[in-house]
Formats: sequence, C-alpha cells, structure tokens
Amino acid sequence: MKIRTIIVEDEPLAREGLKSYIREIDFLDLVGTCENALEANDVISSENPDLMFLDIQMPKITGLDFLKSLKKPPLVIFTTAYPNYALQGFELDVIDYLVKPYPFDRFLKAVNKAREIHQLKGQKHHQENIKDHIFLKVDNVLKRINFEDILYIEGMENYVAVHTNEGRYITLMTMKSMEENLPSQEFLRVHKTYIISKPKVKGIVGNEIDMGLKKVPFSRSRRNEIIEALVGG
Repeated sequence: MKIRTIIVEDEPLAREGLKSYIREIDFLDLVGTCENALEANDVISSENPDLMFLDIQMPKITGLDFLKSLKKPPLVIFTTAYPNYALQGFELDVIDYLVKPYPFDRFLKAVNKAREIHQLKGQKHHQENIKDHIFLKVDNVLKRINFEDILYIEGMENYVAVHTNEGRYITLMTMKSMEENLPSQEFLRVHKTYIISKPKVKGIVGNEIDMGLKKVPFSRSRRNEIIEALVGG
C-alpha cells in the first residue's frame, strides 16, 4: 500500500529536490505540493495524506505552529535548514528531522522509518476494527453470539434463525442485514435463505453443503462460485 504524501515547503529548489527524491521511492505517492501552511491546510482536508514533509521556517505561520494547530496530523518529517529546532520537533512526535541539504540516503532512512510506523498503525487499526461477535435481540434480551459458535443462519421471512452448537436463536432481522454484519472471510451466503460458516463445512453432497447437524441447500446457478469460495478458503 502506497503512502499518500504531501510537501509543505516555501523554497522552490527545496520543493523540486523533494519531488525528485519522492519519485525514486515506489511506496510514496505524492498527492500535494504546497508553498505554505495555509495551502497545506486545504490539501490535508481534501487529500487526507498519510505523510507530510514540513518545512519549519515559512511565511505567515511556521511549520511548528501549523503542526500544533492540527487535531489529527499525518505522520511528519521536518525539513529545515535550522538544526536548533530538532528538540521541539521531536516533542511533537515527528518521525524524523532532515537538515538541509540532506543526501538521498538520509532521506531514504527517514521514509523507511515512516513506512514502518505507517504499517504498524494500519495493523493496529485493522485489529481494533475486527469484530468476533454480534449482539442479537432474542426474546427481548440482547444475546451475544460469537462468530466462531455459528454453524449457519436460516432466513424466515422478516426473521433469521441463527443456529449454533448451543441452540437456535431467532431475531427480527433481514438476511441482507445479517449478511452485512458478518465477516465475509468467515461466512458465505449460499442461498437466498441460508448463510453458512465456512470453517464449519464438512463437505459437499450433490447440491447440499454438509454442516454436520444439517445439510444446507445452495444455489445451483452459483455452484462453481460457491465451491470455489469454500475450497479456496
């Protein structure tokens, strides 16, 4: 995955130098080039960059003050001719501090650090958004059902029946809504009235899927697609 990057730099030569460096890095995608913080403010709102190369000494507002003003700033690498700002930069959790003129190998070290942090943030975000359960209203009680306990789900007009090893739970919900609340990597809708748990499949017999306690029919028109989804994972 590419890192969406912007440059905030008032010196034309420095901007062009950064552009040429960025073009050499295949995991960087330059989505904006700004001459000052006011331009950058608009670009951040519209492009939502992952990484910002930010000069410190700029007209109207410094890079330091601009960074302090952002509620959710992207990752930041300072680029400046003034090494005396380094401590302030790191107090603001910037990734790195490049003092002009900096060679390509120093730039590469900084962006590799940015990539590592970006990947870690992405993994953390993914883990935080992984759900392992669903809450269903069953007999006026909210019942927590873990995905790993579900065998299959059966549609019953405006209701669905969730079949687990512990029993069957009926709740007012459409099959479409239920499908949208299940992780697609674990569940597969095989028929207009059936969703199955892929890890619980015992085998395929004719036009039915053996779920152990029950054989579930699947759509004949989607036979190849369904078999491929089950065999492939």
